[in-house]
Amino acid sequence: MSQDFNPTDPFALLRQFWPGGTVNPLQALQQFMPPMNEAELDRKLAELRVIENWLTMNLGMITMQVRALEAQRNALAALKPKDNS
Repeated sequence: MSQDFNPTDPFALLRQFWPGGTVNPLQALQQFMPPMNEAELDRKLAELRVIENWLTMNLGMITMQVRALEAQRNALAALKPKDNS
């Protein structure tokens, strides 16, 4: 750890990424996301499409489970004897 570490300063770690303590959004973006060529962009897009499809499939399965449980609840409610009071 650095000697000037201050645990009460929540932004101390982030300040390490910017030279001189100045915050320039363009410089920050370039440090975390280097320029990519067309092949890298295509690869990244393909990866994100796979993730998107996986998440869509999971959402569909959760939706089917919710509908099945609702149908089961409705069936149980329909079979429950009615109170004649």
